[in-house]
Amino acid sequence: MNEKFFDLKKEKQDRMINAALKIFALKGYEHASTDDIVREAGISKGLLFHYFISKIGLYAFVYDYSVKYLMLEYSTGISKEETDYFELILQMKNCELQVMRNYPYMLQFLNESKKEDVSEALVATEEKRSVLPQHFNQIMGRADLDRFKPEVELDKLTKIIELTVSGLMTEQFICEAFQPELFVKEIERYLSMLKRMSYRE
Repeated sequence: MNEKFFDLKKEKQDRMINAALKIFALKGYEHASTDDIVREAGISKGLLFHYFISKIGLYAFVYDYSVKYLMLEYSTGISKEETDYFELILQMKNCELQVMRNYPYMLQFLNESKKEDVSEALVATEEKRSVLPQHFNQIMGRADLDRFKPEVELDKLTKIIELTVSGLMTEQFICEAFQPELFVKEIERYLSMLKRMSYRE
């Protein structure tokens, strides 16, 4: 990547980043085309390739940018004193809400990248793929697990929440009516229900 990209006006940077995030999120690496990306961004292909030499260079950049941006939001938006499992997850989702206000497709891009099977894309993002899962484990390591009923299997509960969030996000993007605030409110309702089912009286 050409470092002069960051000399561009922030609005233009974000327009290019958001275009790439959207096309990669909706089509995956293999089927995403730079023609679609420049059309979405409203720029020329020559300008895109001036800053990003290739499609894989652009993909690697937006992946790295997304991980760093999300990590920054988590570091400032999650209380280090919080120990409630469900509240920690909700705080994470509120951080993600802030992300979606600036980059509507960033979370969908990261979510879809987990399913990526093109070796070129996997190799280009390999070093960063463990960063967010490790950070998630660090955050959730603060949770007071003694509040759970003995029969609750935490790994399965975590999987239920992960699949629910992923499903809600995909559902809203398919409908092309994605509203981040409503998305987080819906997650909050699911978390509240699971909390009542999982915690001791």
